[in-house]
Order: sequence, then structure tokens, then C-alpha cells
Amino acid sequence: MKTPIWLAVACLAASLPIHAEILKPIELSDQELASLRGRYVLPGRIISFGIAMTSTWQNANGEVIGATSSMQIQQSTIKPQFYVSLIDEKGTGSARTQSTGTGTVTGGGGLNSTEGVTQVVRAAGDNNSAYNNVDINVTKANQAPATPQQGQALAAGSTLVGSNGAGTLSVSSSGTGVQLNIIANNNQGSTMQRLAQGGLMQNTTLLGNSNQVRNLTSLNVVLRDNMATAGSLNGNLDQLKGLRTQGF
Repeated sequence: MKTPIWLAVACLAASLPIHAEILKPIELSDQELASLRGRYVLPGRIISFGIAMTSTWQNANGEVIGATSSMQIQQSTIKPQFYVSLIDEKGTGSARTQSTGTGTVTGGGGLNSTEGVTQVVRAAGDNNSAYNNVDINVTKANQAPATPQQGQALAAGSTLVGSNGAGTLSVSSSGTGVQLNIIANNNQGSTMQRLAQGGLMQNTTLLGNSNQVRNLTSLNVVLRDNMATAGSLNGNLDQLKGLRTQGF
């Protein structure tokens, strides 16, 4: 009576090496991995998605001009909206006149046609500091964090401006995305940070001396520990689709 059982066990044991060979991990080449990157998401697990962009310019006198533009998307979000907070700081050192920059930077026309993440620093002065950085932060939680939006709403097609002794700032939103521009006074240079059409550009040109420039972008994603229901999955997809109207 037990012969069929032992026969089945023997057949299963004999087949194990074959199955083990079939399930053996296969190493993918760089070309194969490149075709997979960025093509799959799990919208049912995304309960919060946020973007924060900050650009600042500090001149030799310690004056700072800049702005932070941020957006947070959650299930309760009705419409994706960027909010802008302007940065205006007076100098902390003794007041003095900053000499006019005399540097010259040529070329760079091809930078307008790059794709993906582009970070550029071109300097024609002395004692300058420039920093471009992109952070991607992924965390897990059972519910979306409480993150009230701060600053002034940036409507599509509008531009917010500000200025002080360090330079002139503009933050604009259009059908191609969001862009932060700073033009420093006294021919010290300029910086631009743009997020649009699936790409990020951080570009700084320094023509004077003793300037400090920062372009920072942070992408923050919160994943749900447990899989969401079908209803919330569709809700998350609808929120992300709203970004298309802003050029993302």
C-alpha cells in the first residue's frame, strides 16, 4: 500500500536538482538593468509624495537671496500645488561694497537639451562655493505624515519675484514645470534650478568672488506598510495624474 507513496517521493527527489537549476538566479547586464529603471511603481503603496526645491545665493557681504518651492501629494489632495517661501537675509558682517565681477564664461548652449539630472557649475572668479544636490528619501508608515503647506501658492503660468542686495529672484510655473532663477548683483553670476518633463537641471555660473550658491532638491516618498484597497489605489493614481498638467 505504501509503494506508490515512496515512488512519488523518489520521483520528487530526483527532480529537485532540475528545479534548482531552473530557479538559479541570473545576473543581469547593465544594459538590461538600464531598460528597467524607473519603469515600475506601486501606486497602491504610495501614500505621500513630496518635492522640495531650494535655491540660495549668498554674496561676499553675507546677504542671502533665495526661495523654497515645495509640493506634497496625499490621498486627500484635491489638486497638486506648489507653494513658495522667499528667503531674504541681511548680511551679518560689516557692510562693504562688493567689487563687480569681471569673469567671463562662454559656451554651454547644449545644456538646454540635456535629459535626466544635469548638474553644472562654471566659475570664472575666486573664493566661490557652489553646491548642487538631489536627495531621494523613501520611508514607510501606516498613514501619511501631517505636513501643512507653507508659503504662497504658485499658480500655473505665474511668477513670484523678490530682490535684495544679493540679487534678484524669480520662481515661475508653466506647462513645462517649475523653475527657480537667481541673478546676482554686481555681475557676480547667476543660478537656475528647473524641474520639468521628467528632468532636473541645476546650473550655476560664477563671475565674481566670494559667493556661496546652493541648489537643493529633495524627493520624499512614504510607502504604506500594508497594501491598500482597490479604491485607495485608484485615488493615488488620480493624484499622480494631476502632475501631467504641470509638465511633469
